[in-house]
This record gives sequence, C-alpha cells and structure tokens, in this order.
Amino acid sequence: MPVKIKVKTDIREGSSKDTFELTAFGRYYIKENARFLQYDEAMEEGMAKTIIKVSDQEGLILRSGAVKMRLPFKMNKKLQGNYHTPYGVFEIGTMTKRLDHQFDEETGSGSIDLLYELKMQGASTGTYHLFITFEEEEEQ
Repeated sequence: MPVKIKVKTDIREGSSKDTFELTAFGRYYIKENARFLQYDEAMEEGMAKTIIKVSDQEGLILRSGAVKMRLPFKMNKKLQGNYHTPYGVFEIGTMTKRLDHQFDEETGSGSIDLLYELKMQGASTGTYHLFITFEEEEEQ
C-alpha cells in the first residue's frame, strides 16, 4: 500500500534536545506477522533506502544505499547493530524502552512509536524517540 510518511526524531543527550522531521513517500505492508514501512531518504551522502520492520516485541531499522545500517530493537533488551561508514564499521547498541505500533484498516493510517537509548562504540549518544505516522496515499 502506498503511504505518505512523517518521521519525527527527538534526540536527548543530557540537557540538550534536537528534533528532526522528515516527510517521505513509501510503502506499508504486512508479511508473516510483521509490519513493514519502506521509504527512500535523501541524505548528505546520497539516497538511502530505509526499511522499518515491527512485530509484537521486536523492531528493526535497515538502511542501504548511501548509508548502510542495521539497528535492532527488542523491548527492555540490549542489542547490537552496526553502521557502515567510509571509515569502517561502527558497533552500535540499542536498549529499547518503548515499541508501539498501530494501524487502522478503515482509514489506512497508522503509527510507530519507538523510544531507545543508543550507544556507538560503547559510548552513549543519547535517548532517541522516533515517532512515525503514515497514511494511505492514492497512487498517481
């Protein structure tokens, strides 16, 4: 199903807070008890394809293209992922505090609410709150 996606990211580190917002067009689909949101994102390095997978207790953000990243999530568990850069591969760790997703068949709209602590190479980079809303988009 084609969707219009709004991604809002709040990053808190100590007393500072940054907010990033993105609007993208992509697809939403369900496959084997998991829900997927897929979209392309223009970044400084070029285009990156992003896939977000959520099931009851787990989530995964995969990026490929200009940026290659694997970020896994499981409620109240520490998991390891990785982030590929031109300078090498960085180990990243997540500790998931909240992982909720909703989808309304009638309106074709839904949301993903993800709150996690992120570490890169073992050092904390802050608490990330990813709030994604999406709604069905009529195909042109």
